[in-house]
Amino acid sequence: MHLNLLHLGRVRYPEGLRVQVEIVAARKAGLIADTLLLLEHPPVLTLGRNATRANILATDTELAGKHVEVHETKRGGDVTYHGPGQLVGYPIFDLRGDLPGKKGPHLGPVDFVRLIEEALIFTCKDFGVPSQRICKRTGVWTLAGGSIAEKKIAAIGIHVSQFVTSHGFALNVSPDLRDFALIVPCGITDRTVTSLELESPLFPPPTLPRVADSVSANFGRVFQRQILAMNTLQELLTSSTLCSPSA
Repeated sequence: MHLNLLHLGRVRYPEGLRVQVEIVAARKAGLIADTLLLLEHPPVLTLGRNATRANILATDTELAGKHVEVHETKRGGDVTYHGPGQLVGYPIFDLRGDLPGKKGPHLGPVDFVRLIEEALIFTCKDFGVPSQRICKRTGVWTLAGGSIAEKKIAAIGIHVSQFVTSHGFALNVSPDLRDFALIVPCGITDRTVTSLELESPLFPPPTLPRVADSVSANFGRVFQRQILAMNTLQELLTSSTLCSPSA
């Protein structure tokens, strides 16, 4: 079994969404295998299904002045910031496939999110950053120490339609963390955000390409798949590797 990998680089949110929609449609039709889409966005706020405008702290004028777009999405969760230096991943999987921990006809969405968290925890470890899950707080968090509380290093919010997942995660590699002051990240008021750049003891600090390589390898590790890199969307959509839900 394999997992397609497509890395788009930096693209505006609407373009990334358009590509994601095409891949989701192809996966639903059984034309391609499960796929991990990696990319980076210019500054944008996305609102999940549970989002409230009150968690955007900046005014429309302030957002326009910073060239920050705002988009509503179908994913779960509240408001999230995406921007340069943040690795965004859209895992597009058929939950009826051969997935770790699946006990019935399909893997549950919560169990799928736990697998994403596991892959990101392994990635943080690759760069010397111990991290963890926190009960009832989806995402990946640094460890608390002394008077220092846990900090959020990766946000996760997915959508499932006809058993196929979309949207996914945002891992802070080296973003300008001041931009998170535009919002109440994920609606959480008692914790702050951080990045691999700040937390990693390594020198030179982690770069987006290195972290992307680590994430893809750890997705392969957690989901027990061989990674098959694709150069373009067209190459992915015309690949003839397929596919049933178990591929």
